[in-house]
Amino acid sequence: MGNTYKVVVTGPFNVGKTEFVRSLSDIPIVTTERRITDEHKVEKEETTVAMDYGHVKVEDDLFHLYGTPGQPRFEFMWEILSKEMDAFIVLLDSSSRETFLQTKQLIRAFSRFSRRRKVPYLVVANKQDKEDAVELAKITKALGLAGEVPVLPCVAHDKAQVRQVLDELRKMLA
Repeated sequence: MGNTYKVVVTGPFNVGKTEFVRSLSDIPIVTTERRITDEHKVEKEETTVAMDYGHVKVEDDLFHLYGTPGQPRFEFMWEILSKEMDAFIVLLDSSSRETFLQTKQLIRAFSRFSRRRKVPYLVVANKQDKEDAVELAKITKALGLAGEVPVLPCVAHDKAQVRQVLDELRKMLA
């Protein structure tokens, strides 16, 4: 019999969290997307307001995936979703340096939520297929990770790449 893990997928607004969970999940995801009515409506039509949920089975292990909203006004959900998490994945938009500072802040917040025990995490540089995507080494340096935490390349709608991220996280949890 395998293990069951709770994994939180977080990141700034519009970095691909919902697509990441959708690409990985064995079931149609449960999502709480709503129409955007603020200044972000020029970037996309809908945003997650509570969470996305999916799950995936890998061999005997079951991963429950909880995607967070990315906008700071929904940060109360971050702490709720992080309760009893076994690991977290932080996505950033590797073609938008603006998300790097927000990513650093999210890493600090989620590490703080799990302060009673050290929870493993990794950073996913999404949108690596974009022409202006920043190199992984530069992202690692910008986040101040100094190789302590894996920074993995990804394109969230590519199921094989998303699965590679999960495989890396699975090694960290073993």
